[in-house]
Amino acid sequence: MKVRLALLALALGGFGIGTTEFAAMGVLPQFAQDLLPDLWAASQDGAIAKAGILVSAYAFGVVVGAPLIAATLARFPRRRLLIGFVVWFALATVLTSLAPTFELAVVARFLAALPHGAYFGIAALVAADLMGPGKRGTGVALVLSGLTIANIVGVPLVTWLGQTAGWHVAFRVVAVIFVLAGIAIAVLVPPQPGDPGATVRRELGALRSGQVWLTLAFGSIGFGGFFAVYSYIAPMVTELAGMPAGWVPWALVIAGVGMTIGNAIGGRLADRGAIRAVLRTFPVFIVILALTGVLGGIPVALVVLLFAVSFASSALSPAIQTRLMDVAGESQTLAAAINHSSLNLGNSLGAALGAGVIAAGYGYRAPALVGVALGIVGFGIAIVAWRLGRRSSRGRRSS
Repeated sequence: MKVRLALLALALGGFGIGTTEFAAMGVLPQFAQDLLPDLWAASQDGAIAKAGILVSAYAFGVVVGAPLIAATLARFPRRRLLIGFVVWFALATVLTSLAPTFELAVVARFLAALPHGAYFGIAALVAADLMGPGKRGTGVALVLSGLTIANIVGVPLVTWLGQTAGWHVAFRVVAVIFVLAGIAIAVLVPPQPGDPGATVRRELGALRSGQVWLTLAFGSIGFGGFFAVYSYIAPMVTELAGMPAGWVPWALVIAGVGMTIGNAIGGRLADRGAIRAVLRTFPVFIVILALTGVLGGIPVALVVLLFAVSFASSALSPAIQTRLMDVAGESQTLAAAINHSSLNLGNSLGAALGAGVIAAGYGYRAPALVGVALGIVGFGIAIVAWRLGRRSSRGRRSS
């Protein structure tokens, strides 16, 4: 029971992070209308496309913050770090809610994202220690379950709140979630020491591995296909499928259910072999993205495909995380954290390319087709990583 409560506390922090990250996508039209009024009056599509920078700013903050924070703080007690991270999230989320201009909102979103990867990385190590040997993938999935459940409960509620009471109020509610997570972690998570032998140089040593870079590449590029779609879920529902705005929170719920189920299954698949799970999941992911681009204008089809694309993308996430931990040697803290740099680089890439095709006038089907291209590239890199890994293993056996 103590282990379960500790994991629940860690997942609550992930719930807050998932809510603050993905809620911005659900209220993207509200951001655009409030912070870019002149552009909104001239072109709503143009304003929404520019508001996508808020999504990219958060993703870029994760990319920057995860390796720096993880490498610098790996030797410090882990529970204290987790509490400090959620306090940072709470303060930065309040700062976002108070931003009077678009530019300041972009800065606030960047700052809010800095501890994202470090939180999930250290929480994954704590969870793996609590779960015991042979269950790293399951431990990672349990921590990530907070993020996926956020898409069932937190993001739809905050989206609804943003539509009715304003996005400022919605983000202040998210800050309260982080306060509760900090209390839960302080009470329920047992103290864990950091790695006393960790140094910045040793942690960054993981970046000398070609397999680490290949894993980061197929994670960021491939996962960008998901964010090319998910970043624009609100206008896809209302503009592409012609559904009422009230359907946006329900679409987010359905996507969140897909994420949660996919994450749980992905954790089990990763325990059986991380790279094998990646290679089996990528083709399914690509096909679903292609179907979204073709059939997304049909309301029922769009809803089903949003579930499916969320399922497939979340099944990839624990496998990518576990793969990084497999190939990073002693640099476990950095490996656990930079997975989120890689995925959020994909977030930034997918959101930016999606904005580009929308702004170019290709419509709201185009982001899914961008996702197909990114998925194919990511899958190709994963195949290269697998083949090089097999060749290296054969070479070690023969010597």
